[in-house]
Formats: sequence, C-alpha cells, structure tokens
Amino acid sequence: MTPFPPIFFPPPLGFPAVIMQTAVLLLLMGIVELSIGQRYSQFQWLSHLRGRRRHAGWQADSVDCPLECDCPPAYPTAMYCHSRNLQHVPYVPSHIKYVYLQRNQLTGIQDGVFDNATNLVWVVLFHNQLNSDKIGKNVFSKLKNLDRLFLDHNELTRVPPNLPKGITDLRLGHNKISKILSSSFEGMTNLTSLHLQANDLEDVGGVFKGLKSLTMLDMRKNKLQKVPDNLPERVHQLYLEFNSIASVPSGFLSVHPKLQFFRLAHNKLTDKGLPSSVFNISTLVELDLSFNKLERIPVVSRNLENLYLQANKIKEFSLSSFCSTVDMTNFSKLKMLRLDANQISAKDIPAEAAYCLRRVAFIDV
Repeated sequence: MTPFPPIFFPPPLGFPAVIMQTAVLLLLMGIVELSIGQRYSQFQWLSHLRGRRRHAGWQADSVDCPLECDCPPAYPTAMYCHSRNLQHVPYVPSHIKYVYLQRNQLTGIQDGVFDNATNLVWVVLFHNQLNSDKIGKNVFSKLKNLDRLFLDHNELTRVPPNLPKGITDLRLGHNKISKILSSSFEGMTNLTSLHLQANDLEDVGGVFKGLKSLTMLDMRKNKLQKVPDNLPERVHQLYLEFNSIASVPSGFLSVHPKLQFFRLAHNKLTDKGLPSSVFNISTLVELDLSFNKLERIPVVSRNLENLYLQANKIKEFSLSSFCSTVDMTNFSKLKMLRLDANQISAKDIPAEAAYCLRRVAFIDV
C-alpha cells in the first residue's frame, strides 16, 4: 500500500507573521541538533548529551567516567572497563586509583596513556593480547604509587621496561617470556610477590638478587634446568613445578632460612641429584617432590608437616628419613605423607612408625 504523502495546510488568513517565523526557527534548531548527532560516533554523541546535562545543572555521578567503562558512586576511585571488547585503553581520570581492563582485546599501550592518572594503585590487564613490541617504554614509569600490576595471560615476550620501583605484586604468568634482562627488576626493593609461571624461561641468572622484600616466587611450567641462583634471603614460598630440574644445590636451604614452602613436583629429580640432608632444615613446613624419579625417601626435618612423594620409584620405607632415633620424646611433626604410586605397600611400613609419625593421621601408599 503506497503511503500517503504529507499534507501541508496553509496558515489561516490573518495568521500572524511572527508566529510563523518562530515555528521556522524551532524547526531549524531541531535540524541543527540532528546534524550534531549524526557527526558524533555512538560514544561521542552520548558524551555530548552528558555534557548538555552537566551544563544544564543536572546532578550526575561520575560525569568524567569514560562511556566505555563504569565508575560506580559506591567506589569513587575505581573504574571498571573489563570484558568490553576494548581495543584501546580509555581515558583514565586523575582521581582514579584502581582500573580494571582485563578480558578485552588490547594489543598495545602507548606512552602517555596513564600520565593523567598518576595516583593509580592497581592496574589490572590480564587476559588481553598485549604484545611487548606495542607497549611504550614509559607506559608505567610515572605511576609512582602503583602497588599491583597484573599482566598475566597476554602475549608478552619480555618484562615491560621502567616499571615503578614501589610495586609489591607483579603478575607476568602465562606469557611468552623467554629471557629476563638484568635491569628488569632493578631497584624494586618493595616487591614481595612475583608470578612468572607458564612462560618459556630456561635460565634467569641473578635477576632476583636485589629483590630484598621478595617472599613468594612462582616459576611453575617453565623450562628451567636448575634451581634459580641468588634468590633473596626472605623467600618464603618457592614454586618450581613442571620444569626440567634434576638436582638441588647442596646447602640451598641453609642460605634461605625463611623458606617454608618448597614445591618441585613434575621435574627430573633423582637420588643422585639430592645431596645428603639437603632438606633437613628446621624451617621447612611443606615439601613437594611428587612425580619425579626418586628411589629413596630423602632425610627431612622433624619440623616438616607436609611431604608429598607420590608417583616416584621409591622401593623401601626408611623410618630414619623422619626420625634419627625412635622414642617417646623424639618424633616427627609430619601430618601429611603421600607415598602412593610408588613400589611400596602398607606392609612395608614398620611398627615403630606409630611412634615416630604419631601426628600423621593416614599414610597414603
């Protein structure tokens, strides 16, 4: 059905000319507003409306928040931009301290992006597609208050340069980093937690030497062939699972008296690669040597609480590995002992184990 054309009625006789001129003026104003809307993109047009609202004296929360993000009034210093399919980092207002940009499609960050937001404390960028060649050399250098930087699950091949010295938590896991420059962590004396798991690292040299506050180092799922050298004395947790480490240096735990959690599962450890009493250190609380090639139970401290030895090639249960002497006063503090998937059974455990391992609720063999 053909639509009817619009019908225009002439003004009645005597219709004042001034009224007619006013009507034409209003029509022209509407056309101007429409043309403005057509010139702006979707976000720009909304921004234009936001500006009109602000100039009109309307009360609006977070008027300077980028339209791609959310800045809830309940958290006035936070900016949520996650899971928006963003391909660029939006403008960050100067009052923002926490910016969440995870799970987007960011491939690079240009210098100057955060220069307006020097009060940032957290920058969350995990699960993007960040490429080292597309990250400016001074992207983070002006963020003197930055405490946590999350860059895990990206496409990085190296540690970003000129990182702020005050960072305490740095997450670079699940990238493609194959080498760390000696200057990468220089001066970062406040760094306590460093995540480098699931990269392509074979050797890190002495890059951790100056990290005086480091307590947790995660280097699981790399290509390490030896335990990292020159670790800080304060290291409390060391995770080295899923590498190709065949030995532990003699006296390693003696020079790291704060180490309590040491995990070496899924490596290539043999009895030959473990010096006598290398794990007999009183500070160690948890030791994971599972999924290796050990044939004997190594000597451990009586203070050890959790020992994981499953999936090795252990052929005998040596009580002397836990207690040098067996009596009512000398016993192990061990609570968890796993020996399953080895070449021993419950009948190989001597009766004296009830005295030595009195705190173990159950031995899994």
